[in-house]
Amino acid sequence: MSAKKNKESQAEKSFENIGEALTSSEQFLEKNQKSLLTGLLVVVLLVGAYLAYHYLYKVPRNEKAQAALFRGERYFQEGEDSLALFGNGNDYPGFEAIISQFKGTRTANLAHAYAGIAYNRMENNEKALEHLKKFKSSDLLISPAITGAIGDVYMNMGEGEKAINQFMSAAKEADDQMLSPLYYKKAGNAYLVAGHYDKAIELFTRIREEYTNTPEGQEADKYIRQAELLKESK
Repeated sequence: MSAKKNKESQAEKSFENIGEALTSSEQFLEKNQKSLLTGLLVVVLLVGAYLAYHYLYKVPRNEKAQAALFRGERYFQEGEDSLALFGNGNDYPGFEAIISQFKGTRTANLAHAYAGIAYNRMENNEKALEHLKKFKSSDLLISPAITGAIGDVYMNMGEGEKAINQFMSAAKEADDQMLSPLYYKKAGNAYLVAGHYDKAIELFTRIREEYTNTPEGQEADKYIRQAELLKESK
């Protein structure tokens, strides 16, 4: 057989194989048409339902929650914690109501943070912890701040060890020249209150050496001397 005829024969076989494959595919489609259409319909419905939920319910709901939160943020900043938490009886419902009405939204999550700090300022430690622990965020500024705020609550409750753990965690989370020394200082002061003078000296020495140009670094010697004097008088 010549090379030309051989190529023609191979081409014919290839066409036959393609034809068989197409025929098989057509037969599969015909046989399973109903199942395929049903599956496609389910996918379309699921996608449609998600888009409807997201754009017709979730987004407007979160926008409404944000609008409600705006007035609360003003009360919070002005130190009017009771109004911020429970509303003004008119056009602002309060953080507690926002959390309840808009559960699951980012705004309700943020309201937990505001509520926790407001309760802390009102010296309601239990409610402060309840809200602060419910707040979830990976933000590099907000997350350490809430971790540190939990430490403040524990200090108010006289639970120094828990407070120190929170302050140390906040400093590590922040990993920042401005925020980290602030939380390390809080931990150092907690060590002083707890009578752990060696640990206080060690931590304030670290602040002095690693954060030299910060206010906390520049005043670290004062706290080191204080810890040394307290240790000597022990």
